[in-house]
Amino acid sequence: MSGRTTRPLDRFWPYVEKSEEPTSEELAALDPDLHAALFGPRNLPFSITIAFGPFEGADYARAEEMAKASAEYRVVGAGDQLRHRARFFPGDALRMRDLFEVVSGLPTCEVLIDDRPIPYARDLWLPLIWFLLLP
Repeated sequence: MSGRTTRPLDRFWPYVEKSEEPTSEELAALDPDLHAALFGPRNLPFSITIAFGPFEGADYARAEEMAKASAEYRVVGAGDQLRHRARFFPGDALRMRDLFEVVSGLPTCEVLIDDRPIPYARDLWLPLIWFLLLP
């Protein structure tokens, strides 16, 4: 016998029912290392992601449209933490450069290599990709 002498309070019931399978939005928001540990490595080719927050000006609508035209586009966060994430594969180097030219001066602009922030992504990786892949 367990030796339990008290009964849990009724105010803790009923528990919230959670779905057993994560939604596609939850899977997309997972950290790449956590996703690899849980589900195995992804079979994605090399990619560069440009992430940026909302900004004032006429270029915002153009930047958002360019980001939506990327291979994979999603919006994460809300309010001040809102970020547009546009993933580009090597064949889309020209469109990636065009978007980067619009958002590169923003303080919220990030460049991720295979979904990870790495040193010198803006200063080394992007020019290297453009040099090797653009005519």
